[in-house]
Amino acid sequence: MATKSLLNENLQVRRAVQLIEMGARMQVLESETGLAYERLLRLYREVTGKSPSKGQLPYSTDWFTEWQPNIHASLFLNIYEHLNKTCAVEQIDLIAKAYDLYLAEINVAGVEAMLSITRAWRLVKFVDSDMLCLTRCSKCGGNFVTHSHDYTQSCQTLVCGLCAPPARAGKSKRQGTIH
Repeated sequence: MATKSLLNENLQVRRAVQLIEMGARMQVLESETGLAYERLLRLYREVTGKSPSKGQLPYSTDWFTEWQPNIHASLFLNIYEHLNKTCAVEQIDLIAKAYDLYLAEINVAGVEAMLSITRAWRLVKFVDSDMLCLTRCSKCGGNFVTHSHDYTQSCQTLVCGLCAPPARAGKSKRQGTIH
Protein backbone atom coordinates (compact mmCIF):
# COMPACT_ATOMS: atom_id res chain seq x y z
CA MET A 1 0.00 0.00 0.00
CA ALA A 2 1.47 3.34 -1.05
CA THR A 3 1.80 6.00 1.62
CA LYS A 4 0.58 9.52 1.10
CA SER A 5 3.23 12.16 0.83
CA LEU A 6 2.68 15.03 3.24
CA LEU A 7 4.81 17.28 1.05
CA ASN A 8 2.74 16.50 -2.04
CA GLU A 9 -0.49 17.01 -0.10
CA ASN A 10 0.81 20.35 1.19
CA LEU A 11 1.69 21.39 -2.38
CA GLN A 12 -1.82 20.49 -3.55
CA VAL A 13 -3.42 22.49 -0.72
CA ARG A 14 -1.25 25.54 -1.47
CA ARG A 15 -2.05 25.24 -5.17
CA ALA A 16 -5.78 24.97 -4.41
CA VAL A 17 -5.64 28.04 -2.12
CA GLN A 18 -3.84 30.04 -4.82
CA LEU A 19 -6.42 29.05 -7.43
CA ILE A 20 -9.32 29.80 -5.08
CA GLU A 21 -7.87 33.24 -4.37
CA MET A 22 -7.67 33.81 -8.13
CA GLY A 23 -11.35 32.92 -8.47
CA ALA A 24 -11.11 29.40 -9.91
CA ARG A 25 -14.26 27.31 -10.03
CA MET A 26 -14.53 23.95 -8.25
CA GLN A 27 -14.22 21.98 -11.50
CA VAL A 28 -10.77 23.50 -12.06
CA LEU A 29 -9.71 22.67 -8.50
CA GLU A 30 -10.93 19.09 -8.82
CA SER A 31 -9.17 18.65 -12.13
CA GLU A 32 -5.86 20.19 -11.10
CA THR A 33 -5.38 18.93 -7.54
CA GLY A 34 -5.51 15.46 -6.07
CA LEU A 35 -7.70 16.65 -3.21
CA ALA A 36 -11.11 15.18 -2.48
CA TYR A 37 -14.19 17.23 -3.38
CA GLU A 38 -15.30 17.54 0.25
CA ARG A 39 -11.88 18.80 1.28
CA LEU A 40 -11.84 21.32 -1.57
CA LEU A 41 -15.30 22.48 -0.57
CA ARG A 42 -14.19 23.08 3.04
CA LEU A 43 -11.03 24.80 1.82
CA TYR A 44 -13.04 27.01 -0.56
CA ARG A 45 -15.36 28.08 2.25
CA GLU A 46 -12.43 28.74 4.57
CA VAL A 47 -10.57 30.87 2.02
CA THR A 48 -13.52 32.83 0.63
CA GLY A 49 -16.04 32.70 3.45
CA LYS A 50 -18.76 31.51 1.07
CA SER A 51 -19.82 28.48 -0.92
CA PRO A 52 -18.45 28.03 -4.45
CA SER A 53 -20.48 28.96 -7.54
CA LYS A 54 -22.56 26.20 -9.01
CA GLY A 55 -23.25 25.42 -12.62
CA GLN A 56 -21.46 24.41 -15.77
CA LEU A 57 -18.11 25.80 -16.83
CA PRO A 58 -18.09 27.93 -19.97
CA TYR A 59 -17.52 25.54 -22.86
CA SER A 60 -17.72 27.57 -26.05
CA THR A 61 -14.68 28.16 -28.23
CA ASP A 62 -16.63 30.96 -29.93
CA TRP A 63 -16.35 33.24 -26.88
CA PHE A 64 -12.56 33.34 -27.35
CA THR A 65 -12.87 34.46 -30.98
CA GLU A 66 -15.25 37.39 -30.41
CA TRP A 67 -13.54 40.77 -30.82
CA GLN A 68 -12.88 41.98 -27.24
CA PRO A 69 -12.55 38.56 -25.58
CA ASN A 70 -10.15 37.60 -28.38
CA ILE A 71 -7.81 40.47 -27.50
CA HIS A 72 -7.72 39.36 -23.86
CA ALA A 73 -7.45 35.65 -24.71
CA SER A 74 -4.66 36.36 -27.19
CA LEU A 75 -2.71 38.40 -24.64
CA PHE A 76 -3.02 35.65 -22.04
CA LEU A 77 -2.18 32.83 -24.47
CA ASN A 78 0.89 34.64 -25.82
CA ILE A 79 2.14 35.10 -22.23
CA TYR A 80 1.37 31.45 -21.47
CA GLU A 81 3.15 30.18 -24.59
CA HIS A 82 6.24 32.29 -23.84
CA LEU A 83 6.40 30.98 -20.27
CA ASN A 84 5.82 27.44 -21.51
CA LYS A 85 8.92 27.72 -23.70
CA THR A 86 11.10 29.20 -20.95
CA CYS A 87 9.89 27.55 -17.70
CA ALA A 88 9.78 23.93 -16.63
CA VAL A 89 6.82 23.87 -14.23
CA GLU A 90 3.54 21.99 -14.07
CA GLN A 91 0.86 23.23 -16.44
CA ILE A 92 -1.50 24.56 -13.77
CA ASP A 93 1.31 26.56 -12.16
CA LEU A 94 2.15 27.93 -15.59
CA ILE A 95 -1.48 28.94 -16.14
CA ALA A 96 -1.56 30.69 -12.75
CA LYS A 97 1.68 32.60 -13.45
CA ALA A 98 0.56 33.58 -16.96
CA TYR A 99 -2.78 34.73 -15.52
CA ASP A 100 -0.97 36.88 -12.92
CA LEU A 101 1.09 38.48 -15.70
CA TYR A 102 -2.05 38.97 -17.83
CA LEU A 103 -3.73 40.78 -14.92
CA ALA A 104 -0.65 42.96 -14.45
CA GLU A 105 -0.71 43.96 -18.15
CA ILE A 106 -4.43 44.67 -18.06
CA ASN A 107 -3.93 46.79 -14.94
CA VAL A 108 -1.24 48.84 -16.72
CA ALA A 109 -3.62 49.33 -19.67
CA GLY A 110 -6.27 50.57 -17.23
CA VAL A 111 -9.02 48.19 -18.34
CA GLU A 112 -11.04 45.53 -16.60
CA ALA A 113 -10.01 41.93 -17.17
CA MET A 114 -12.43 40.00 -19.37
CA LEU A 115 -10.67 36.68 -18.82
CA SER A 116 -11.19 34.80 -15.56
CA ILE A 117 -8.74 32.17 -14.32
CA THR A 118 -11.36 29.54 -15.18
CA ARG A 119 -11.67 30.82 -18.76
CA ALA A 120 -7.87 31.00 -19.03
CA TRP A 121 -7.65 27.36 -17.89
CA ARG A 122 -10.36 26.39 -20.38
CA LEU A 123 -8.52 28.26 -23.16
CA VAL A 124 -5.36 26.23 -22.52
CA LYS A 125 -7.42 23.03 -22.56
CA PHE A 126 -8.97 24.06 -25.91
CA VAL A 127 -5.50 24.70 -27.35
CA ASP A 128 -4.22 21.37 -25.97
CA SER A 129 -7.12 19.56 -27.66
CA ASP A 130 -6.46 21.39 -30.97
CA MET A 131 -9.77 23.25 -30.97
CA LEU A 132 -8.13 26.71 -30.79
CA CYS A 133 -4.67 27.92 -31.76
CA LEU A 134 -2.56 31.02 -32.15
CA THR A 135 -2.44 32.41 -35.69
CA ARG A 136 -0.06 35.08 -36.96
CA CYS A 137 -1.71 38.35 -38.03
CA SER A 138 -0.83 39.16 -41.64
CA LYS A 139 -0.77 42.90 -40.83
CA CYS A 140 1.13 43.32 -37.52
CA GLY A 141 2.77 39.89 -37.18
CA GLY A 142 1.34 39.31 -33.69
CA ASN A 143 -0.33 36.06 -32.70
CA PHE A 144 -4.05 35.89 -31.94
CA VAL A 145 -6.52 33.14 -31.02
CA THR A 146 -8.45 31.46 -33.84
CA HIS A 147 -10.31 28.20 -34.38
CA SER A 148 -7.75 25.57 -35.35
CA HIS A 149 -9.42 24.13 -38.44
CA ASP A 150 -11.41 27.04 -39.86
CA TYR A 151 -8.67 28.82 -41.75
CA THR A 152 -6.57 26.25 -43.54
CA GLN A 153 -6.36 28.09 -46.89
CA SER A 154 -6.61 31.73 -45.82
CA CYS A 155 -3.95 31.79 -43.07
CA GLN A 156 -1.84 34.31 -45.00
CA THR A 157 -4.63 36.93 -44.95
CA LEU A 158 -5.97 36.69 -41.39
CA VAL A 159 -5.90 39.97 -39.47
CA CYS A 160 -6.25 40.31 -35.69
CA GLY A 161 -8.90 42.38 -33.93
CA LEU A 162 -6.40 45.08 -33.00
CA CYS A 163 -5.46 45.71 -36.65
CA ALA A 164 -9.03 45.40 -37.96
CA PRO A 165 -11.51 46.24 -35.19
CA PRO A 166 -15.23 46.05 -35.98
CA ALA A 167 -16.86 49.23 -37.29
CA ARG A 168 -18.50 50.13 -33.95
CA ALA A 169 -15.41 49.34 -31.84
CA GLY A 170 -14.60 52.02 -29.31
CA LYS A 171 -17.95 53.78 -29.73
CA SER A 172 -19.20 52.66 -26.31
CA LYS A 173 -17.74 52.93 -22.84
CA ARG A 174 -17.87 49.15 -22.43
CA GLN A 175 -15.44 47.61 -19.94
CA GLY A 176 -12.50 45.58 -21.16
CA THR A 177 -11.62 47.69 -24.18
CA ILE A 178 -7.91 48.08 -24.75
CA HIS A 179 -7.07 51.30 -26.61
